[in-house]
Amino acid sequence: SRLCPNPAGCRISSISKPPAPGPVKAAHMEDARATRYAFSEGEYALIIDRKERRYLVRLDASREFQSHIGNFAHADLIGREEGTWITTALGHHLLALKPTMADFSREMPRIATVIYPKDIGAIIVYADIFPGARVLEAGTGSGALTIALMRAAGKEGTVTTYDVREDMIDRARNNVRAMDPDNSNVTFKLGDVYEGFEEDALDRIILDLPEPWRVAGHASEKLVPGGIFASFLPTVMQVHELNQGLRREGTFELIETLEMLMRPWHVSGRSIRPSHRMVGHTGFITTARRCSPRPRTSDETSQE
Repeated sequence: SRLCPNPAGCRISSISKPPAPGPVKAAHMEDARATRYAFSEGEYALIIDRKERRYLVRLDASREFQSHIGNFAHADLIGREEGTWITTALGHHLLALKPTMADFSREMPRIATVIYPKDIGAIIVYADIFPGARVLEAGTGSGALTIALMRAAGKEGTVTTYDVREDMIDRARNNVRAMDPDNSNVTFKLGDVYEGFEEDALDRIILDLPEPWRVAGHASEKLVPGGIFASFLPTVMQVHELNQGLRREGTFELIETLEMLMRPWHVSGRSIRPSHRMVGHTGFITTARRCSPRPRTSDETSQE
């Protein structure tokens, strides 16, 4: 391995390999890699102290991070790799990382309560958001779910998100831009989907609204065959009303409701136990599939 220029070591093989990239291309790739993992001005950094308290900070070379355990200049962090430790003026060490989507969803600037990561993950899976999907979301809020839908649908897909409040749309647009400056697959619209919407041939409709049953008729018309309707609701009575509304429509099957509970564990030395606190009830997720109307048997017709 001492004779091999590759730090990972060399293996002898009789199979011919393509030529290694030239020095110019290799240098360019290395620069791109370094930029990807380094903090840049204008992006968010997640700062974590010794007690694992988290602070979401937007980096600005002219500003300072301030806390009870000391300050540091943003400029001291810009250009350094994520996962680095930075020391405050009082000598305390802070860990700096780029926020994951879950981190950003919990800590991002918001106007209203966001959907928790545990529920976002379930919505992405049970609503089957796939690369290339045409997705309509309503109830944009601060944009936590919008960010997840945008990522899951990918650049080949589209996400159109509606809200009735312009301040919500502005907040969500800024949050989406912070997570992905190239968010060309997301369209923000000011409007009330209870009154309808122009998009059609939709693969998925995702609602975070208080009365999603009022959208059932529009969804029946605008979803593709087999398309999925999904809703997030906080109370059982709302879930019941939605279930009844979907059944009345006659074009939805496999109507299912689930609730996600998350219990963290504390692991430290010889102490391994469930956390004293858990993320319990936050809401119910209801999904349904758009199908053709169910054929009636002669027995069913005679009973009516």
